[in-house]
Amino acid sequence: MPFIPSEVVAQARKMDLLTYLQNFEPDELVPFSRDTYCTRTHDSLKISNGKWFWFSQGIGGASALDYLIKVRGIPFTQAVEQIMGRAAIQPPSFFMPKRPTERVLSLPGASRCATHAMTYLTRRGIDPEITEYCVRTGRLYESTPHHNVVFVGMDSAGKPRYASQRGIGTDFIGEARGSDKRYSFSIPAKGESVTLHLFESAIDLLSYATLEKRTGHDWRQDHLVSLAGVYESRREYLPRALTHYLDEHPQIAHVILRLDNDSKGRLAAQDIQKRLNKLLSIPADIRSPPQGKDYNDCLCLTLGLPVTRRRERSRDR
Repeated sequence: MPFIPSEVVAQARKMDLLTYLQNFEPDELVPFSRDTYCTRTHDSLKISNGKWFWFSQGIGGASALDYLIKVRGIPFTQAVEQIMGRAAIQPPSFFMPKRPTERVLSLPGASRCATHAMTYLTRRGIDPEITEYCVRTGRLYESTPHHNVVFVGMDSAGKPRYASQRGIGTDFIGEARGSDKRYSFSIPAKGESVTLHLFESAIDLLSYATLEKRTGHDWRQDHLVSLAGVYESRREYLPRALTHYLDEHPQIAHVILRLDNDSKGRLAAQDIQKRLNKLLSIPADIRSPPQGKDYNDCLCLTLGLPVTRRRERSRDR
C-alpha cells in the first residue's frame, strides 16, 4: 500500500461532497429542494448543510472522501489520490452553503390560563390528556388578548420556531410572524419508532391521537407531524416540514399519509407518496379518514359530536 502523508489526507478530507460533485461530476447532482441535493445514481442519498446521508443504506458522512469510500467502494488510498489528483488538474471552487437567515418568531402573548382553548378543543372531541400534554410541553397555549388557540412547532432543542393560530368562536386562522414551516406542529414518538404519520393540520393530528387512545393504542407510539396546509407544486419537492423531520429522524422508514379526504388532499397525498418513493426510497401508504372530510370530522362523527363547517379567514394578529 503506497504511503500518503497525513497532511495530504487532511487536505483531501477538507473537500465536502457538494463541492466535489459540483466541480468534478456535476451531472451526478439532482436538485431536491432549495438547499438539498440528491445524486442521480442513488436518489435516496441526500446532500445538505455540508453533510450527506444515504437513507436506503443508513450511512452518512461529511466529506467527499467518506462518500468515495462508503458509497463508491473505492479503496482509501485510491480515493485520496482521486480527490487530490482532480484538484491538482482543476483547482475546485468551494461552494459554501449559504447559511439561512434565522427567522425571529414573534409569538402571540400567552393568557394566564388556557380555559377557552381547552374548552374549544374538548368540543372538537380532543382528549383532555392529549391537550394537557401539549400545554405542559409548550406545544399549545391560549393567546391574549384575542384568545386564539396557538399551536407551537419546536426545534430539536425545544425552542419555538413555528406557531399557527385558530380563533375560538371566530373564523380566524393564521401563522405568527417569523414562523418557519420546517418546524410545523408535531409530537415525536415516545420510543424509537420508524413510522411517521402526516396530517394537514394540528387539529387533525390531535384528533388522530385521540382516536388511537380510544381504541386502546399508545397515541405516542409513532411520530405525528402536521403540515401548514398542502399546496400544489410542479417541482419535485417534498413539504419542508416533512423533509426536515426526516433529516432529524433518519431511522424513519415508513410514512403514512393521513391527509384530507377531498380532491385537494387526495391529490397531495398521491404526489407526496410518489416523491417519497422516488427521491428517498421511503414507502408511503395513503390512509384517508374512514368517515368525514378529515380526521376531526371522523372523531366528531365517532363521538356523536356536531361536525361544523366554517369559512376560515387568514389575517395577522
